[in-house]
Amino acid sequence: MSVDQPEPANVRPRDRARVTEPEKHVFYFGDGESEGAGLGKERLGGKGSGLAEMTALGIPVPPGFTIDTTVCAEFSRTGSLDSVRPEVDESLSKVEKSTGRKFGDPRNPLLVSVRSGARSSMPGMMDTILNLGLTRAALEGLAASAGERFALDCRRRFLQMYSDIVLEIPRAEFEEFLTRRREERGVKSDSELSAEDLRWLVERYEEVVRKHGATFPDDPREQLWGAIGAVFKSWDNPRAKTYRRLHHIPEEWGTAVNVQAMVFGNRGERSATGVAFTRNPATGERQFYGEYLPNAQGEDVVAGIRTPHPLRSDGSGTSLEETMPDAYAELLRVRDLVEKSFRDMQDLEFTIEEGRVYLLQTRNGKRTGFAAVRIATDMVAEGLIREEEAVTRVEPEQLVQLLAPVFPLADKEAAIKAGRLLAKGLPAGPGAACGRIAFTARRAVEMAAKGDPVVLVRVETSPEDIAGMNAAVGILTTRGGITSHASVVARGMGKTCVVGAGEITVDEERRELSARGLSAKEGDFLSVDGTAGEVVLGQLPTQPSEILRVLIDRSLSPNESPLFAAFNHLLEWADRVRRLGVRANADTPNDARVSVLFGAEGIGLCRTEHMFFGENRISAVRQMIVADNVTDRRAALAKLLPIQREDFIGIFREMGERPVTIRLLDPPLHEFLPHEDDAVRRTAQDLGIPAEKLRERVRALAESNPMLGHRGCRLGITYPEIYEMQVRAIFEAAAAARREGLRPRPEVMIPLVGTKGEFEILKVLVDETARRVSQETGDEISYHVGTMIEIPRAALRAAEIAENCDFFSFGTNDLTQMTYGYSRDDAASFLPAYIEAGILPDDPFATIDQPGVGELVAIATKRGREAKPGLKVGVCGEHGGDPRSIGFFHEVGLDYVSCSPFRVAVARLAAAHAALSGAAGLSSTA
Repeated sequence: MSVDQPEPANVRPRDRARVTEPEKHVFYFGDGESEGAGLGKERLGGKGSGLAEMTALGIPVPPGFTIDTTVCAEFSRTGSLDSVRPEVDESLSKVEKSTGRKFGDPRNPLLVSVRSGARSSMPGMMDTILNLGLTRAALEGLAASAGERFALDCRRRFLQMYSDIVLEIPRAEFEEFLTRRREERGVKSDSELSAEDLRWLVERYEEVVRKHGATFPDDPREQLWGAIGAVFKSWDNPRAKTYRRLHHIPEEWGTAVNVQAMVFGNRGERSATGVAFTRNPATGERQFYGEYLPNAQGEDVVAGIRTPHPLRSDGSGTSLEETMPDAYAELLRVRDLVEKSFRDMQDLEFTIEEGRVYLLQTRNGKRTGFAAVRIATDMVAEGLIREEEAVTRVEPEQLVQLLAPVFPLADKEAAIKAGRLLAKGLPAGPGAACGRIAFTARRAVEMAAKGDPVVLVRVETSPEDIAGMNAAVGILTTRGGITSHASVVARGMGKTCVVGAGEITVDEERRELSARGLSAKEGDFLSVDGTAGEVVLGQLPTQPSEILRVLIDRSLSPNESPLFAAFNHLLEWADRVRRLGVRANADTPNDARVSVLFGAEGIGLCRTEHMFFGENRISAVRQMIVADNVTDRRAALAKLLPIQREDFIGIFREMGERPVTIRLLDPPLHEFLPHEDDAVRRTAQDLGIPAEKLRERVRALAESNPMLGHRGCRLGITYPEIYEMQVRAIFEAAAAARREGLRPRPEVMIPLVGTKGEFEILKVLVDETARRVSQETGDEISYHVGTMIEIPRAALRAAEIAENCDFFSFGTNDLTQMTYGYSRDDAASFLPAYIEAGILPDDPFATIDQPGVGELVAIATKRGREAKPGLKVGVCGEHGGDPRSIGFFHEVGLDYVSCSPFRVAVARLAAAHAALSGAAGLSSTA
């Protein structure tokens, strides 16, 4: 759940009224005129909206125009752009007038860039074409006015990009000639090639086009419309689709197209191109942060082909602050202006042409979870945003990064001292990652599918690597800077990442890397420290994050951790605005302690079967299962009673006055018995019974479909003594806790109810057992009895079940299984194909299926509360920790969600997002 970039303070009401004409689809910007100011990202996309707003702010932006996102859907449907041709011609004339150049003029040509721009940032996923309009005739005119080398450099770039994107000729065929020429000349970068070298490359590139039977258009208008169509098409390319699926970006949003007059960072040593962040995107520090390349064009920086120089002075003599101080000062002015206007950390793209600075983009910058929390809380302290805005600035899943492990300093230093340090690159994504090396995205996906942690190692990543980057726990590139593709995408994904580790040589053909006399092959372990930028051969152990050391280990004082202070402030603000309660799924006293430390307001699911597997209790459980009669079964259960009672006492001590929902035994009994012959013989010996008797009991309990078999409340009805023992343990523990001065609040949950009769029979059992314990102990225990709604029939018959019920808790894992008829354990064999084909939008076990399973939740909630006003309703399935599902649960009026202890912080923030989205009139599930 995300909130769009705030509307800048400079937008005037009359501008907003003027730009909402429904027939208009092309919006000009330049020379202070900004037709799209205030229209927003929904129509102009992120890039177009930023260009319009910067122009309105008086920031130097090359003139251009934006074709809005609605045209993308029309083009996808019809393949035609005829409806916008007149508007494009009109806006192009304005660009010509502004620049004093003519599109296609052989003497004074106007060159343009054609770029995508979706409303949600998708770095590198769609296409860009630069230097468009550079025909053969215009090449001579440009050479005459700006120099032959510069003109040829623009031409070879244009030939490659247009051929790749529009004519669909593989980029690698052009790169092969470029690499060969650099090697022949003994140079490292394109900027060192001569005019003669570039002329040779242009000729080779034209030969490649002819070899493919293609005709490279020499009419600038034909070039322009071919490029616009190709950029719209790139919305549906495979890498863009993969990125949208991973980041839950709707297919129907589409992309805008931005056409803009070229400014040239490759016009000599007083020219440059770069990317800047108004704050550090890795740590959130309030420092100008970024990189630039002299004598280059924008794609050179993000592609990671050359390792760039820093913006701020670092004593190297190569920083922008040192080499072009006036340009650096102008960028500082722009930084302050855009931060004040957009009230968020901005990602800026700029070009310097012969000393003059131009801004090509501003957008909300991708950032790590660490940076997101710090930037949000710092901006509140600075008075830029309110606390509620700060809450929406941090995506709930980003908090997971703050809990990720790190390498212990002593272990890492020992590995470095032992000579295992391969390289030190640039820290692009914090945290520690250790995994097996994969040299291609395909191998990373294959290895991860087998359960191996993977570190994807590339010279540089490209958008085609998106699936492998998603599968990897860490990413390492030998080229590129902190604004390269690998860095930006890794930060967005929350992946540990090191880039620009130039000491490492990667041999993809031999599947090997080497550095400092060390080498490693694919499948070997590699440890990557994305905070320090260090790459260590082999495996390193990890330790808890700073947040966990403050909260859980108590090895770090809160006063020593500014990160914890920011984390804590953010969650306190979230708690003030959220309506949904947040509980934890916890089965042990330690789980309960951790839950409380993370801010859980109770336990929403205590699975009693998890208490049965310890060495001192599994034997008694098995004695109970193999017993021939009720007497023997009760004797075995008597051994379990004190053990369960102590478990519950421990949980009540940790939870204090917070409610504790305890689910009675749910799984089928055969899960507690061994099945392998050796294990059967050993267990029979321990139980003092013949092995054949145990085998017979195993056979008798075997079920064709255990999910639908003898489990849950069915066990309690057929073997009531099991539930009697558990309920007695709960209430005896509650009585003992009261004697210690505590005020326990037990909630007994009956699982797998499908009929009113099942619930009524077992509620009587609970009430009678509670009454007996109260008489025996003299303690009156306040308690509730409810049920877990996980069978579709129970959802539909919720009104009658609710009549004598205190609460519902949706077990959405089983409810999803039974609604779909999918086995969660087996669905992995076909679910990815279903999602890829668009049959399902998401894995329904990861995010609630709102139209199906979600409707059952809504129906049961409505009918249950109609029958019993004030009925408490929660969810305890794994969806309780999923931010998008939490938005839905808020919308349908649930009282609380319950999730694993380490997801509690995520759920608290997601619940606040849901409340704020609803308050803003937005869909909480968008």
